[in-house]
Amino acid sequence: MEFSNIEESKGAIREEKENGNEINEIEESKVRLMRTFVEREDPSVKEVDDFTIRRFLRARELDMEKASTLFLKYLSWRRSFIPNGFISPSEVPNELAQNKLFMQGADKQNRPVVVVFGARHRPYKGSLEELKRFVVYTLERICARMPAGKEKFVSIADLEGWGYSNSDIRGYLAALSILQV
Repeated sequence: MEFSNIEESKGAIREEKENGNEINEIEESKVRLMRTFVEREDPSVKEVDDFTIRRFLRARELDMEKASTLFLKYLSWRRSFIPNGFISPSEVPNELAQNKLFMQGADKQNRPVVVVFGARHRPYKGSLEELKRFVVYTLERICARMPAGKEKFVSIADLEGWGYSNSDIRGYLAALSILQV
C-alpha cells in the first residue's frame, strides 16, 4: 500500500514538472512575441533581457497587450527619471549617509540579501525626489548582484528602535510608486 502511494506521488511530481515545462514554453513564446511587438514601438528594447519582459508578462497574467502597454510606459518613465541610464551615489548623498540599507551576500538559493534598518531613516520636510532616486539606485544595485536566471531577492527589515520620528508615510508612498512602475 505504501509503495503505491509513493509511485502515485512520483507520477504527480512528473506531471507537475511536465506542466511546468509547458508553462515555461508558453512564457518563452510570449516573451518572443512581446519582444517583437515592443521593439517596433521602441527599438531600445533590444537592450532589455528576456527576464525583464517575462516579469511584465507575469505581472499581467501573460496578457501580451496589457504587459506591452505597461512595459512601454515603464521604458518611457525610466528614460525621463534616469536620463543617464543610471543613478550615481552623488545623486543620493543624504540617503546614503543614513546607512540604512546594506547588501549582505546571498541566501541558500543564491538570491541577494538586503538588510534595511528602519530606525536609521530620517524623513525630509521638502522634496521626496532624492528618496525616489535612492529607491531606484538601490534596486539597480540589487539587480546587478543577481545571478543569471534569478529574479528574486530577500529583504530583511530590522525595526528595532523604529518609531514615530522614523515614520514617513509620504516617503513610503513615494517608494511604493516607484515599485509599481
